Amino acid sequence: MSYFDAASSAPLHPVARQALHASLDEGWADPARLYREGRRARLLLDAAREAAADAVGCRPDELVFTSSGTRAVHAGIAGALAGRRRAGGHLVVSAVEHSSVLHSAEVHEAAGGTVTEVGVDRGGAVSPEGYAEALREDTALACLQSANHEVGTEQPVAEVAEVCRAAGVPLLVDAAQSLAWGRVDGGWSLLTGSAHKWGGPAGVGLLAVRKGVRFAAQGPADERESGRAAGFENIPAIVAAVASLRAVRAEADAERARLRELTERIRERVPALVPDVEVVGDPVRRLPHVVTFSCLYVDGETLLHELDAVGFSVSSGSSCTSSTLTPSHVLRAMGVLSEGNVRVSLPAGTEAAEVERFLGALPGVVAGVREKLGAPAGPTAGAEGASLVVDALGKRCPLPVIELAKVIGDVPVGGTVTVLADDEAARLDIPAWCEMRGQEYVGERPADHGRAHVVRRSS
Repeated sequence: MSYFDAASSAPLHPVARQALHASLDEGWADPARLYREGRRARLLLDAAREAAADAVGCRPDELVFTSSGTRAVHAGIAGALAGRRRAGGHLVVSAVEHSSVLHSAEVHEAAGGTVTEVGVDRGGAVSPEGYAEALREDTALACLQSANHEVGTEQPVAEVAEVCRAAGVPLLVDAAQSLAWGRVDGGWSLLTGSAHKWGGPAGVGLLAVRKGVRFAAQGPADERESGRAAGFENIPAIVAAVASLRAVRAEADAERARLRELTERIRERVPALVPDVEVVGDPVRRLPHVVTFSCLYVDGETLLHELDAVGFSVSSGSSCTSSTLTPSHVLRAMGVLSEGNVRVSLPAGTEAAEVERFLGALPGVVAGVREKLGAPAGPTAGAEGASLVVDALGKRCPLPVIELAKVIGDVPVGGTVTVLADDEAARLDIPAWCEMRGQEYVGERPADHGRAHVVRRSS
């Protein structure tokens, strides 16, 4: 079995396992106590904090440990907004942030604050100019991930941080996906991370708040972690998390080059091996271990199950894998195909032979899923009318696109096909299909029980 979902959670690093076992005997006591066992626990905690701060690039007294990366994000955003309440109630985020950031934004908006989302290009990257336009006199905080969790695109953090600094606005960086590879460049104000993303144990996050940043911790007061993270510190897990971060950093240069070559191999060969595939995310400015692609005429959930059956654990941002049946907010913001989406994120140590096995299995798996769904095997031909209407109401991703592909050849060049659909994913996938197949997407309009998507045949 090949585990290719390190962006969700990396396997526990051997160093983390060793550190966890060793510190269980020394780090169980209350580090706030003055007796011998408490002093031992405090020494472990202080050493871990110093090592983590060195890895992040901040002072030890600027960093606290939290119960998760998500908790670090929630605490960081809430505390920064509260600390700058007098500046205003405006929050700026990118449209492709992790859900922990977007959920915090929703809570802020529900409480009377305002939120501006900065859009991204088709590769998933923001522009510094986009942040400059979004910042206002009443902006209290801006947020930007260092690298995207679904497509691997790295963001221009240093440039955005400079824009925010010039405007006097602190920038919170969600660095969960990139900390394993190195420090985050630029003048960020707050930073968060999550240990299980780099091979540490789950249940450990970190929050760094630079000196001089106005910050007011929210919730009941607590004496631990500078009052910014309530509850008894899990010292063995913290020690293991920091030990694994140092270990992966020591291996980062070699693994970066090796894994980038493997993901580049996937980026280049998948479109040649599988018809009607769109590789998404920035091809250059990206994490070395992540590659994401979407397959037309494929049910994403079925595709993931079939790949699991032949020995590959991968993830997806496809709407077809969501209980809400809505497209991934990241893929939607990018304007790319969402159906049949596959994210491959290679853990450290992945062998080239595993990638070759994946490339060998993928074409047959995709073809099998398409056959089950009745997808067209090739282009159709004909010119029986100037327009057609396809009723795809009640049909879910990827069936509306499959129905469109079946009949596009039955209208002459210049003729139109109107697809009636109530699946939210169709609003993204039909325009994406048109771009991939060289057809013209005329637009959409309201229709009974759904939307009418009009496509003009161009060739």
